[in-house]
Amino acid sequence: MLKRDTLHNGQIQPIRSFVPREGRMTDVQRQVLAEQWPAFGLNLSAEKLDLKQTFGRVAPLTLEIGFGDGRSLLETALDNPQRDFIGIEVYRTGIAKLLLGIRKHKLNNIRIFCADAREVLINCIPDASLQLLQLFFPDPWPKKRHFKRRIVQTEFVTLVASKLQPGGCLHMATDWENYAQHMLEVMRSQLNWTNEAGADNFAIRPATRPLTKFEQRGHRLGYGTWDLIFRKNCNI
Repeated sequence: MLKRDTLHNGQIQPIRSFVPREGRMTDVQRQVLAEQWPAFGLNLSAEKLDLKQTFGRVAPLTLEIGFGDGRSLLETALDNPQRDFIGIEVYRTGIAKLLLGIRKHKLNNIRIFCADAREVLINCIPDASLQLLQLFFPDPWPKKRHFKRRIVQTEFVTLVASKLQPGGCLHMATDWENYAQHMLEVMRSQLNWTNEAGADNFAIRPATRPLTKFEQRGHRLGYGTWDLIFRKNCNI
């Protein structure tokens, strides 16, 4: 997503870390998307968000990239009404599922982008505004020739650092061990970050990250997951 690749119409285009996809939407999902998006959806803009205006208050802010079907983000927002959340997802069916949950539980502490996370971070998120950025189970791009498409790269981490408050955290999780090692290597190469689990260690999954059904099934089959939690030092 954050590296630059080939020319297109004379312009250098970014390599995307995702493949746009669209599942079949039910009538209910299409309806909730049409009805709820004006209240909870955010659109790309050349101007940074006014967070107080967006949420109607000032509160600690978490941003999650790629929330999938939204279950984990919804549960976290329900458990933390004192916090605000921005979710980014390009899968419209997943967005509709999250909007259904928002409507069911009458939440007002979630807002949603349907856009490329890189563009959202660069254009819409104010610097030093995030207390936490969550990146759970991004596409691992397992083939070596596709490693450059992985979202976790040096440039991405630098961008995240600019959006986190001093002392803010980047929490990543993956169920691909090779990608976990890649994440660790990228973070190890960065200055001014502290590994909350200790140098070169993976973190124990905190209770603040709900287990997904997919993850639970993987555990039953003997597959592992790896969490990484890095804190931005206060001197950057």
